Amino acid sequence: MCGFDPCSLRSRIPPLEKPSMRKQHVVVLSEEERARLRTLIGQGTAPARALTHARILLKANQGEAGPGWTDRAIAVALEVHHTTVARVRQQYATGGLEAAVDRKAPQRQYRRKLDGEQEAHLVALACSAPPPGHKRWTLRLLAQRLVELEVVDQLSYETVRGALQQPGSSRG
Repeated sequence: MCGFDPCSLRSRIPPLEKPSMRKQHVVVLSEEERARLRTLIGQGTAPARALTHARILLKANQGEAGPGWTDRAIAVALEVHHTTVARVRQQYATGGLEAAVDRKAPQRQYRRKLDGEQEAHLVALACSAPPPGHKRWTLRLLAQRLVELEVVDQLSYETVRGALQQPGSSRG
């Protein structure tokens, strides 16, 4: 026996609807929302994540023009995880169409490690002659030298790299 059972494949595909299952977050799209999602998918120029979320919402629509598929059926059809489908439903229910389709901007803000004066010291140092025994400045040498000069308490070479990569910052 080869161990292949065609019936086992059918058991993996969930049915489109289970009448006893009630959704916590019901998606009911208006005609304008459906048209916007279809246009977004039809153009095909949006990010893949946005296109997938648009397809999920169209399949999950339980309005008059929607198929109202279950999360598992949508997951199988679109090759995503069923929790992704549930999360998109929740995002639509709590934040609307924009929240469900578009990616939210990160809320984390980074504090700058070097202020303008310290960056000026860094650029001046990078433009100066390298230390004896070295052909050129390395990022690590620049970081060590700024600490030695007590411009900063401590400094990573990655911070030096980021500061020197900024537009308008030229090493000569």
